[in-house]
Amino acid sequence: MRSKLILLTITIISVLTLTGCTNNKEAIAFKNDYESLNGEIDKKGKEYRKVTISENNPFVTVTAEDIVKKIDNKESFYVYFGSKSCPWCRSVIEKAIEVANDYEIKTIYNVDIWDDNGNEILRDVYKLNDEGNPELEKEGTDEYKKLLETFGDLLRDYTIENDNKEKISVGEKRIYAPNFIYVKDGKAKKLTNGKSEKQKDSHDELTKEILADEQAVFEDFFAETCDEEC
Repeated sequence: MRSKLILLTITIISVLTLTGCTNNKEAIAFKNDYESLNGEIDKKGKEYRKVTISENNPFVTVTAEDIVKKIDNKESFYVYFGSKSCPWCRSVIEKAIEVANDYEIKTIYNVDIWDDNGNEILRDVYKLNDEGNPELEKEGTDEYKKLLETFGDLLRDYTIENDNKEKISVGEKRIYAPNFIYVKDGKAKKLTNGKSEKQKDSHDELTKEILADEQAVFEDFFAETCDEEC
């Protein structure tokens, strides 16, 4: 009996250790991914914002298909749509991690909307044709369409700006980046982009006022907890 108890204890410890290592590996992978662009230049000739990502972050990278399955299973969770090369994402990601850790959020699922070259891998892409009307240039994935159905009530319209700075609606909603969404029992409950209204450009300095706004936005968002999933 004693030997069986010892063996059981060792097994439990091993499982817990492996789980911790897995979570830590995901967190480090997220950290390395975002920090890999520090000092690099984007397609517009601007330097990417330098970010310092804590190894103690809750991000676990998954696919859109994984999120659809969680929705179908009526799970509760947080999901973040963004990209390491998204300037606005880099503006809010550090504060998102800080506040999520304050609220002891265990997991935020990370879904990349762009590949490493900045190409769309998830969403519909529209452009304006010669007549100034929206025209589908690239169709999004089936999973994206499912996500639009689930998150539709929370999402903003997909608009394109013409030469006169007028916003033309394409007739569908859009998952923008960054979008943090809280899902409860498979239904979308809350969304935020984490931005401060005082920040007009994604490359603006993150002043104390802007960071305070981000803090308040994320505190309001993460006040919603999702049981053991978080």
